[in-house]
Amino acid sequence: MHNPIVSFPAHLARFLIVFLVAATGGTFSAGAPAQSGTVKLEWLTWSFFRITTPGGKVILTNPFITGNPDAAAGVKVEDIAKADLILVPDGHRDEIGDTVAIAKATRAKIVTPFELGTWFIGRGVPEAQVIRRNPGGRFAWEGITIRVVGSVHGSGSGRDAASEVAPIYGGAAAGFMITFENGYTVYFTGSSAATQDMAMWAEAYKPDAMIYLMHPSGEPQDIGMAVKLVASKSPNLKTLVPHHHRVSPPPGAPTVAEVRSVLDAMGIRIPISALAPKQAIELSR
Repeated sequence: MHNPIVSFPAHLARFLIVFLVAATGGTFSAGAPAQSGTVKLEWLTWSFFRITTPGGKVILTNPFITGNPDAAAGVKVEDIAKADLILVPDGHRDEIGDTVAIAKATRAKIVTPFELGTWFIGRGVPEAQVIRRNPGGRFAWEGITIRVVGSVHGSGSGRDAASEVAPIYGGAAAGFMITFENGYTVYFTGSSAATQDMAMWAEAYKPDAMIYLMHPSGEPQDIGMAVKLVASKSPNLKTLVPHHHRVSPPPGAPTVAEVRSVLDAMGIRIPISALAPKQAIELSR
């Protein structure tokens, strides 16, 4: 007697299995983004980071090059040949940086608060490239999710002749929870001071790494509290990276050693990765 199962062509059987897995909620998808691999985080001085995702996308934060006192140790605008997303949390000059030029050259999408996004459009960035999201908003793209959270910080600036930045009303200041294709999540605080809301966001999104503010005029106890608020609600938090600091901190500026001392006193043992200019690290769970 003819057995249809035995005689069913092997290549068609494999196709049927794959189809059934996908149709019943399995994980297979012909065009699915990478679900493994690492996140590459590169510091380009100040609060300018270049992040390469497991799927090969390039995300920039605060691409401050023109006027950056440490730019000689970082990169030139023309060095940024590829960018897919640019995250701009507020309207201060050092957050906006060279976003307009880079977005026009690379066609990167800008994720930014609503009013600041309108300003970018007015500066000639195509509207389709500007993703306007206020705190509480979300942008999901190519397996990456950007959640916009609040920030205790300003968001306007006056005209700056050196950078040719016109007066700006940037709307609400923001921070970003970035979840990559493999589920790894980084909390980029923007320029926020410590706020109890950080614990709420940490509980919701469980970040694995925190890029925390260490501004030259920052208060070390405030820095420590910001980290403590996140660490208290995210058991995943294993990596701390400072931002907004100088390559050579001026007198009186908080240092990594000082922040380490504050965290030790709070009982927080999470290591701090203090990067050199252009240094990159691989992040994974």
